[in-house]
Amino acid sequence: MTGDRGGEERLERQLAFMVEIDRLKRILRQTLIGDGSRRENSAEHSWHLAVAALLLAEHAPAGVDLARTVRMALVHDLVEIDAGDTFCYDPNANLDKEERERLCADRIFGILPSDQGAELRELWEEFERGETPEARYANALDRLQPLLQNLHTDGGTWRMHGVRREQVLQRMQPIHDAIPALWPMVERALQRAAERGWVK
Repeated sequence: MTGDRGGEERLERQLAFMVEIDRLKRILRQTLIGDGSRRENSAEHSWHLAVAALLLAEHAPAGVDLARTVRMALVHDLVEIDAGDTFCYDPNANLDKEERERLCADRIFGILPSDQGAELRELWEEFERGETPEARYANALDRLQPLLQNLHTDGGTWRMHGVRREQVLQRMQPIHDAIPALWPMVERALQRAAERGWVK
């Protein structure tokens, strides 16, 4: 009977986590979706990264565990459920970002059974540290996705917030480091964006 209750409680915690992470769909990012009609939400962004990890795997750093990268992409923004999305070009909003996200990580991953909570938290922390090949690849994709969105919405949030080309280049550095084959495309795209007035 105890074993049965243990299994039932585990399932209850897993289902409670599933219900809780539905809230990520309400977290709006600054980035517009491709047709420019609305802002994307963080759940859509995470899905997009996971698919990108699969599509661009041939350009990933040597030895990358693709399945681990996909899992990392899917959980990397769950902390935004409490912390909200922090606009990367807003220095003031970034001052307490780490603390807000850590507090959410304590809560959100604590909903799960301890083994699963620890596993998902480690994926989130690995992404944040950006030290493993998988984390470097995932971080590069995390920068690439909004770059593409901004390019396909005539500058999107770059224009809205007066972002400078140098800021974008600095933000895109993980692409240079983890997926160097894409860097010439990034430079050409930002040159065109500057010529069109999408970035300052």
